[in-house]
Amino acid sequence: MRPIRVLVVEDSMVFRELLVQSLSKDPGIEVVGTAKDPFEARDAILEYKPDVMTLDVELPRMSGIEFLRKLIPQYPLPVVVISSLSDKVFDAMNAGAVDFVAKPSYTDRKQLESFVHNELLVKIKIASTAKISKIKRKVVQEVQQNFVSKGKNLIIAIGASTGGTEAICTVMKDYGADLPGIVVVQHMPPGFTEMYAKRLDNQCRVRVKEAQTGDRVLPGTVLIAPGGDKHMRVVNVGGNYQVEVVAGPKVNGHCPSVDVLFESVARVAGKDALGIILTGMGGDGAKGLLAMRQAGARTIGQDESTCVVYGMPKVAYDLGAVEYQDKLSDIAKRTYSVLNRM
Repeated sequence: MRPIRVLVVEDSMVFRELLVQSLSKDPGIEVVGTAKDPFEARDAILEYKPDVMTLDVELPRMSGIEFLRKLIPQYPLPVVVISSLSDKVFDAMNAGAVDFVAKPSYTDRKQLESFVHNELLVKIKIASTAKISKIKRKVVQEVQQNFVSKGKNLIIAIGASTGGTEAICTVMKDYGADLPGIVVVQHMPPGFTEMYAKRLDNQCRVRVKEAQTGDRVLPGTVLIAPGGDKHMRVVNVGGNYQVEVVAGPKVNGHCPSVDVLFESVARVAGKDALGIILTGMGGDGAKGLLAMRQAGARTIGQDESTCVVYGMPKVAYDLGAVEYQDKLSDIAKRTYSVLNRM
């Protein structure tokens, strides 16, 4: 199997060279070229035909986001963005990037090599399997359905990874404030989840916030698990659902873990829950979704044709955890349909 051909686009010569040296230590990676700005990157893409490109958001002569908007429609290349702590990264995802990593602030070589090995390399290898043709931006049309509450204490749990920031946004924009409370785990570096929640809150009819221990799961509200070293669980306190955000070891290589969230929902909500698993690499969430279905919950999985990476939904489907499999654009409609029969 040939190595993944990578183009590194970074304006800092020092950081660029450190990336090249660290990436080149992996036998599965071949750094075919570098560029310090989008114009050099364009020429390098045509010359070297890389499998994956790493891209800094802040670049001279043209921003990385503008470059993505011009690049992806003409040359659908998997891109991993390297970003400082800024909500601009979500503009990059909207423009067609597959995933992102937080740009390290340290300059120690050993720490940088650890960052490349433990974070960037993983994202590059996942991105090399992504279906860029699946990253399509749809015109948002409000789902013309209403949820008719029957007085039950219902809850919706959603899990996603690679490609999930845009997938969740697509679904949330179709959700109305009439829906039951929603809890979400999206694999994301620490610091970015608060910005992501605020971004969704500004764009959607539902209220969205980064979760904190003690937050109640209320109708029309979405709680997003903070990135970092804590898991989010749902608990029942006096007949009301609340979340606990507690430090713990990684599960399935992730913290927060979708499985941890889903399994807690299976325990406390049982048949009064709806679980949704979206695009992402690996199997996090599959066993948890199965636990939800075995507890009587209804479940939805994103279909292969619309996933950036058909990993998590596929594992869940193969386990028998997925009751309905739908295109991303149909998941909101399915949500209303299922909830109104619960």
